[in-house]
Amino acid sequence: MDTTQQLVLIAPVLLFSMVAHEYAHGYAAFKQGDMTAYQLGRLTWNPLKHIDPFMTIILPVMLALIGAPIFGGAKPVPVNPSNYRQYRRGDIIVSLAGVVTNVLIALLIVPLIIGVGLLGQYVPGLVRPLGVLQQMLAAGIFINLILAAFNLIPIPPLDGSHVFKYLLPPKWSLQYQRLGGVGLLLLFAVLSFARPLVNIWLAPAYMLRALAEQFYFPYMLPNPFA
Repeated sequence: MDTTQQLVLIAPVLLFSMVAHEYAHGYAAFKQGDMTAYQLGRLTWNPLKHIDPFMTIILPVMLALIGAPIFGGAKPVPVNPSNYRQYRRGDIIVSLAGVVTNVLIALLIVPLIIGVGLLGQYVPGLVRPLGVLQQMLAAGIFINLILAAFNLIPIPPLDGSHVFKYLLPPKWSLQYQRLGGVGLLLLFAVLSFARPLVNIWLAPAYMLRALAEQFYFPYMLPNPFA
């Protein structure tokens, strides 16, 4: 599969996964008493509302062109934690909502792949387009597991930092949260110079993908890109 084919498969799945992640944050905040995302029109599945020109498009493309570690993201859904009915509980729930959503999407994709495979067996004329769909869905499992694991990295402002800060003594927590101002630079440094540690952190995502493959592999149709 060449680079263009990979982009065609990955781009729509990645965009949907990022939108679902951000929508989950906004919905969880809404349920915790914060109406900010709803009032600003960000509690929506419209991808155009969640695309950040720099983080979603320019930064990943620039990093790819220079051969650097690629990362990016959607436009964060605005939330106001002071509106939560219970601040700490609400902050943790809202922060983990996106991660949980990505894991759930990955799990739900497994039976979808199996269903598409069974359909292809009964309707041979659809094998090729259904094979493309299966490849896209399989990529979706990996993308969502990586998004979940990546966002749990305890570097502000990633989701994991909103949980990790409550495990620290109050004084340390304040200092830790101030790292958010240089969070992107710190994250880029970690991805560039601490790849072995990042790979260890992401290892559960790879393991879960391998486990999922054991369930759906017998139902995979011929790879149209092979």
